[in-house]
Parts: sequence; structure tokens; C-alpha cells
Amino acid sequence: MNKLLATTLALLVCPVLAAQTPNPLPLPTPAQTSNAPVPPAPELTATHYVLVDHLTGRVLAEKKGDERVVPASITKIMTSYVVAAEKKAGKIKPEDRVMISENAWNGGGAGTDGSTSFLPVNQYVNLADLELGMIVQSGNDASIALAEHVGGSEATFASLMNQYGQKIGLKNTHFVNATGLFHPDHYSTAHDIAVMSRALIRDFPEEYALYKTKNFSFNGITQGNRNLLLFRDPSVDGIKTGHLSQAGYCLAASAQRGDTRLISVVMNTASEKVRAAESQALLEYGFRFFETHRVYAKDQMVAEPNLWRGEAPKAQVGTAADAMLTIPRGSYQRLEASMNIIKPLSAPLTKGQEVGKLTIKLDGAVLLEQPLVSLQDYPEGGFFKRLSDSVWLWFDDGE
Repeated sequence: MNKLLATTLALLVCPVLAAQTPNPLPLPTPAQTSNAPVPPAPELTATHYVLVDHLTGRVLAEKKGDERVVPASITKIMTSYVVAAEKKAGKIKPEDRVMISENAWNGGGAGTDGSTSFLPVNQYVNLADLELGMIVQSGNDASIALAEHVGGSEATFASLMNQYGQKIGLKNTHFVNATGLFHPDHYSTAHDIAVMSRALIRDFPEEYALYKTKNFSFNGITQGNRNLLLFRDPSVDGIKTGHLSQAGYCLAASAQRGDTRLISVVMNTASEKVRAAESQALLEYGFRFFETHRVYAKDQMVAEPNLWRGEAPKAQVGTAADAMLTIPRGSYQRLEASMNIIKPLSAPLTKGQEVGKLTIKLDGAVLLEQPLVSLQDYPEGGFFKRLSDSVWLWFDDGE
């Protein structure tokens, strides 16, 4: 068997991938864009803060965002995340009846000096009511009751919090309890708090919907949500306040206007009013000076590369999800898009099969990396088509 025939048959059986080189990709022209300059973020009294784009996690503004802080009751975002995850896994149910232990009733030692839902000791309460008590009233008693129900003990639940925290990408956070009561080994960062907020909104939207509840009544007592922005700004729909003498007044807030959702985290301010005002200032800065673009829509054809050994000569490829970016206003024209497509791209392909990667940069920094997928099924061609393409591939670079 001569060398060419042997190589052809080998290629027919097992295609070889050529080195991939990014190819420039034209960006669609936006409906409108702005050339307005972007000023620095506002000066805040908060000792630590971040402003984050929910879609990409990109930090739009920060001060000491990765320095450890006392998270106080903002901890309950992670408590809520674990409860939601355990519900999704079928381990607990909203209709569960939860026994309120003396430890939970006493708020883990804080008693009624801390936030409380005024739960009755040694009685059963619906899990759904405990969630609202934790989220709206910031009840330490509700948080501990949930932790004991899920983990058997608050310490075991805290271990679960740390495991889930690693899973969602927390880098500098450690939990000791479900409430946020002070402990020297219980800490987080403004950036990690934004990460856990993003994760809750993204992974459990039904759970997150509870965070816009303004008032909740239990045991004959009505308490209002401590997040003042819920009462001031209709675009704000969460998320969680915190306060301890060691932490000051803290707030993680989220708002959505159009396609843009932002998350602000301010830590260690002087009062409830200040944390609300500075959170509002950060959010307004973000919405005023940044804009969100849907660069490519889900299932939109981005490219049509050559397809080898298939019935069709080319394959339509696109993104499996909307490719969206939040960028400084006026910077769209500086975006650069490129794609890496598997070479040679060979049949068979199935709809949704990953065939490459889309990369979008701004001023050289990567803002988005997203898989490119086949938009259709592409079956193999007949024997002679596959044989012919294998011969051509011997001389071709796979483009």
C-alpha cells in the first residue's frame, strides 16, 4: 500500500486536528452607542466595596474588594444558597415542619439582642416561614433553625456552607455559623459577597425572588425588610443587610434596569442611611456610565466554516447562549472578537456540539469567552465524499 493511500485511509478513520489560530470576527453594529467619558467611581465612606456586573462578574468599581471583612448578617445569603440547593436536591421541602430548638430560639446566644423572628421554642414552624424570617427579618433564630434542620447541627451546616462556597468560587471566605454572629474565623470579602450574590440570583431565581419582600408577619409581629433601597428604587430587588459592632453597617444590593443587572456591596459604613445612600450611589454610577450589549443572540449564526467528510460543504456555528457584555459607555468600537474553530471541522456533528470558542476583548483584556456550537445536525457524507475530503486534507491546512 503506497504512502498516500495509507495516510488517506488513516485520515478517514481518525481525523487529525490542526493547530488552532484565532480568526478575527466582525462585530455587529449596535442599535445605539455613546461616546460619553467614564469618570472614576464616587468616593464612599465604606471601607470596602465592589460594584459588579451580574452577567459576567466583571468588577466595575472597587475599594479593597479582596481584603477580609466581617460579613455580619450578609452571611445569610450563603445560608439561603445552601437551603435552596438542598431543596433542589430533594433533601428538604418548603412544607417541612421544623422543630425550633432552644439554641435556635436563643439566636445562638444572641437572644433578642440580635435580629429575631420571635420563633416559639420547642414548637414546629413551616420551613417556608423560616426562610422569610431569615431573609426579610434577618432572624438569627430562623437561620439557626434552618441550619439545624438541614445539617443536624449549625456546625455541620457551616461545613456545608464552606463546601458550597468552594463550588461557586469563593476565594477568601470561611463560615463558622449560619447567622453572621462574630467569630474570628468567620470572614469574607466584598468581592466574595458579590460572587455568592451572583450565584444565588443565577442558580436559584425562585429563592432570590423572596428577597424583594418588603414586610413579613410571624407570630403576630410584622417586621420590615432592612434593605431601605427596596422602598426607594423600583429596580432594586435584593439582597441583604448586615450589622455588627465589628462590621459596621453593610449592604449587598442588586438592581436590574433593562438587560443590565448590577450588584453592589458596601461594608463598614456608619449607619443604615449611609449604607443605603452609598449603595445607591454605586448602582447609579454603574447604570449611568456602563451599558449592556447583546453581541450575539442564542442560536444566531456567527460563522459558516468548511465542513469536511459531511453531506453539507459548510456548517453553521453560533453561541449556545446569548453573548452579552456590560462595558463602559463609548467603548463598543474598541471591542475585538475572535473565534477558534476546530480544524479540520469534520462530520458527523450534532446540534449543540461544541466546535470552538468565541473570545471578545476590550483593550486587550478578555471580557467574554463562550463556546461555539453546531446549530444543526450534520451527518457524514458517503464513502467517496469522505475519501475525497481525506485526500484534499492531505494538501490543505484545514480551513
